[in-house]
Amino acid sequence: MRLIARRHGATYGVCEVMLDKFLVALNPRRQKNKHYLYITDEERPVGGQLMGTEPEQFAAGAVKLVEAGFDVIDINFGCPVKKVLGRCRGGFHLSQPDVALDIIQRTRKAVPSSIPVTVKMRRGIDDTELSREHFFKIIEGAFDIGVAAVTVHGRTVKQRYNGPSRWEFLSEVKQRFPDRVILGSGDLFAAQDCLDMITQTSVDGVTVARGCIGNPWIFQQTKALAKTGILPPPPSLFEQRKVITKHFDLAAELYGEERTAMVMRKSCIKYSALHPEHSLVRADFTKIKSREDLHQVLRDWYSEDLDGCYLPRSIHV
Repeated sequence: MRLIARRHGATYGVCEVMLDKFLVALNPRRQKNKHYLYITDEERPVGGQLMGTEPEQFAAGAVKLVEAGFDVIDINFGCPVKKVLGRCRGGFHLSQPDVALDIIQRTRKAVPSSIPVTVKMRRGIDDTELSREHFFKIIEGAFDIGVAAVTVHGRTVKQRYNGPSRWEFLSEVKQRFPDRVILGSGDLFAAQDCLDMITQTSVDGVTVARGCIGNPWIFQQTKALAKTGILPPPPSLFEQRKVITKHFDLAAELYGEERTAMVMRKSCIKYSALHPEHSLVRADFTKIKSREDLHQVLRDWYSEDLDGCYLPRSIHV
């Protein structure tokens, strides 16, 4: 996914979030583990994303990511998944600023000064005043420690992905830290969304997460729209077919032929949203179990070079 995104205009990507204690115990030489720390020169710079509970072990996990060759260490204080919160990881740390800052401090000290450390946060655990105080204590402390940038998602942890992302909060954060690198996240599903967030909030850049899965074209569309004021047409079905096939091939190189179809289902389902018959195509993609199954779906639905579809804009209009 990172390679496909890079080839379509993304300037930077991070790996899937990994657990500190998992990394400390990981044997990357085992075949089944190699995908966790797999990096190619084409995608540099690339960040290693980390979450955990104990500050000391967190720092040890960060060292493992540096040893694996990641160019940036990204600390995840934003994950809202219930099982993550229940184990005092991810977004849970927004409720305990002293522990969060201890993690950042130890991580910054543990990795070489040449490796930037960044932090990913939501606007708080919830909408209480205490949560707000905790957020600003963490972000201010993080910059004092030497964090290079902070990504702020405009939802609370309790919101998960429900309701709108509050872009006005991103504006407030950028106003309070005008000389720091603030990246915005939340409700970015189309090129215009990305430019709107920058215009409305003055953040230094945006990070596209769910919005690029199955739609890597969002990056080159955003760049073209920013440069020319004209939104390029959505990818045709032949272009979609080409990218889906390449994505599958890249995954097969990493995971092996037998595992790839199951790994790729989620991405293929997301790709189907750009097809004019997306609900029917989605249904067929949910059933793929092999490369031949994928090719059959492509023969059934991508054999005529029809126009593709744009994804719907976010609610921030």
